[in-house]
Formats: sequence, C-alpha cells, structure tokens
Amino acid sequence: MAVIANIRNIFKIQDLRNKILFTFMIVGVYRIGAAIRVPGVDPLAIEQLRAGAQDGALGLFNLFSGGAFESFSVFALGIMPYITASIIMQVLGVVIPKLEELQQQGAVGQRKITQYTRYVTITLALLQGTVLVFLFGNGGGGAFYSAVQAPSVPLLPDGIWPRGYLIIPTLVAGTAVLMWMGELISQRGIGNGMSMIIFASVVAGLPSGFYSILQLNKVFWFVAMVVLTLGIIVAVVFVELGQRRIPVQFAKRVVGRRMMGGQNTYIPLKVNQSGVIPIIFASSLLLLPAILVSFLGNASADSFRGRIQGYVDEYILNSQNVVYISLFALLIIAFAYFYNSIAFDPVRQADQIRRQGGFIPGVRPGPRTESYLAKAVNRITLPGAVFIALIAVLPYILLWAAGVSTFAFAGTSVLISVGVALELMRQIDSQLMLRNYEGFLK
Repeated sequence: MAVIANIRNIFKIQDLRNKILFTFMIVGVYRIGAAIRVPGVDPLAIEQLRAGAQDGALGLFNLFSGGAFESFSVFALGIMPYITASIIMQVLGVVIPKLEELQQQGAVGQRKITQYTRYVTITLALLQGTVLVFLFGNGGGGAFYSAVQAPSVPLLPDGIWPRGYLIIPTLVAGTAVLMWMGELISQRGIGNGMSMIIFASVVAGLPSGFYSILQLNKVFWFVAMVVLTLGIIVAVVFVELGQRRIPVQFAKRVVGRRMMGGQNTYIPLKVNQSGVIPIIFASSLLLLPAILVSFLGNASADSFRGRIQGYVDEYILNSQNVVYISLFALLIIAFAYFYNSIAFDPVRQADQIRRQGGFIPGVRPGPRTESYLAKAVNRITLPGAVFIALIAVLPYILLWAAGVSTFAFAGTSVLISVGVALELMRQIDSQLMLRNYEGFLK
C-alpha cells in the first residue's frame, strides 16, 4: 500500500508528472525508430546478422542498440558512439591540459566539453557506420558468425555503390537523433537522458532472451537463469549502494568576527566506481581481432589467414569457450583499475582538501594524504572489479552449461538496468522529499 501511495504522490506533482510522461514519450519514439529498417538491404542477410549478433563480443552493440543492430535499423549504431566519445574525452582530460582546465571551470567548461563530445560522437559514428557497411555490405563479415551459420550473405546485393553511401549518413543521422533525444530527456525529462536510452535498449532485449531459452525446451535452465538474475539484482543493489567513507575534518578559522569551519564530512568511495565501463572496454577490445580478420577476406581453412580466422572464431568470438570467458574477466578487472585511476586522482583530491583547510584524521596533509587516498582506492577497486567480472561471466557459464547461445550479455543487462533504475529512484525521491512527500528510499 505504501508503494501505491508513493506512486500516487508522483502524479500529484504536475512538474514531476510532466517530466515522467515526457521521458516515456521520447523512449517510445526511440523504440519505434529502432524498428524502422534501413531500406535496400537483403532480408536473408538481416536474418543471418540477427543470428550472429546474439553471441560473443558483437552482442554488445546489439545490447546498447536495443536490438536495432541485428535488424540494421536507422538506430543500428545505437548510443555506443556517444559512450565511446564520452570515455575518450574523460581519458583525454588527464592527458591534455586544456581539457583539464575546462573540467575545472564548472558549467561553462562542461558546456564546451559537451560540444567537443558531440563532434567526437559524429566522427566515431561516421567511422563505425562506414566499417559496418563495407564489412557486412559485401559479405565480408563472416568472421562474426559461428561455424554453424551459413556463409555470410551481403547486406547490399547490388554492391556498396550507390545505396551503401546513402546508408552511411542514415546511420550517422540516427546516432545524432539519439544523442539529441538523450539531451532532451536530461533537460525536460527525468534522469540522465543517455542512461535512460541505454536502459530502454537493455530492458527491451531481456524478455526475448529469456523466451529464447524456453523455446529450446530447457525449463530447468530457464528457472536457473531467472534465479541467477534475481540473485544478480540483489547483489548489484547491495554493491551499488556500498561505499567506503573516508572522514575529513576542517579546521576552525576566524573570518572577521565569525568562526568558520570546524565541520566533519567524508569522501564517499563507491565499491563499483567504474560501473559498466570496464565491460564496454573489454568487449570492444575483444571485437578488434574479429574486425581485422574480416578485412583480410575469406580464406581456406588450411591457409595462414584461415587458421587465424579459425582461432578468432573459436577463442575470441565464442562466448562459450573458457579462453573467451577468462580473457573477458581479466580485461574487465584490468580496465576497472585503469578507469578508476583516471576518474579519481588522489593528487588532485589531496590538494583540494588542503586548499579548503581540511585533513584526514591521523594522516598528514600532502604526500601522506595522497598515498593514503591512492591505497584506499586500490583496495576498494579490487572487490568492485571482481564483482563486475563475475556479474558479466556468470550468465555465460550457466548458458554454456545449458547449451544456449542466444541470450547475450545477461549479466551486463542486469547491471545496467539496476544501476540506472537506482539513479532514477534517487532523483524521483529527491523531488518527492523536496515537496514534503514521503519518498521511495528510506
């Protein structure tokens, strides 16, 4: 009853109600666009692409496009170019001093960084769209399909020219529209717009994934996957809300006739600070060998190129192989450390505490504080990295045991869904509490 009352409170507030309805409207338009196929492609090739996009690293693109990639719709590239561009800008912010200055300029600098991110997004979308059209358009994407699939059928039976050069700007325009829709949600809706689009994409693929297990008459494994998914949801909620709080005290000082400072606060370090980004990094890196092999063209199994393609098919693209699972887990852990070293700078954090007149109890300001913060981040990164690695590979292991290869990235799907849902709940809760309503979160 309390939950129903809270939902009623949401719709009592006109501003909050309008934001939620606007968000649903934009998400609905996105899902309609994801079903609009790019004109002129071979339906048989689309069916083969749908089969190949369910397994291995290629499933990441299909996951973040909400199934638009496997049907080669106008939103086939999804929001992945924007995610990649955001990660690139964040990494470059550590390398390029100009970008680092913009990050420290507040809202003005953030607007410039957002504009640069848009330019990088369009550039990446143009590159990815060109690669996809040339790779799958002439039937050169055979390395992405498992050995049991038929030989690759070209998406464009009449050749790349002229239809392919019309599809490339169509795919780029689709990514630009998605980026614009995400910004609209951030400005006029509820939650982060890009996160909401990713959330809609991920949730849209979950029912078909579970149903694909039932279609194979594997009721036991269907129940096992449901139980595992519920367990992952509980674990993700527990870890996402978990944090290490480093206490910080501020010394008292006299400013004029007033006593300032003397407050106690803390630095919250989340157990999983990197979120799903290490999984994106690891999957993209595993996809590179397949792209390089595909550009080499088809070759006989006895030739050198054929053996390389066989190794890539067996060990890099096959998610039901122990080598793939091991590489995937190790790369996730490595990229978690890499991303956290960029996202949290102990030197900058220690300098900011010192300039504000604060200190960590029992730790000297300066190099000792930097060393203390770096050690704390490294220690908390390990359990977070191991956790997301387990979340990513456990469904693979279960599906491997069940002999099912049509349900890709189940662990990643749940991790993204729960993370975005928790953030959305926090924002709705703050809106309710601001207007003296009881919120969802206690």
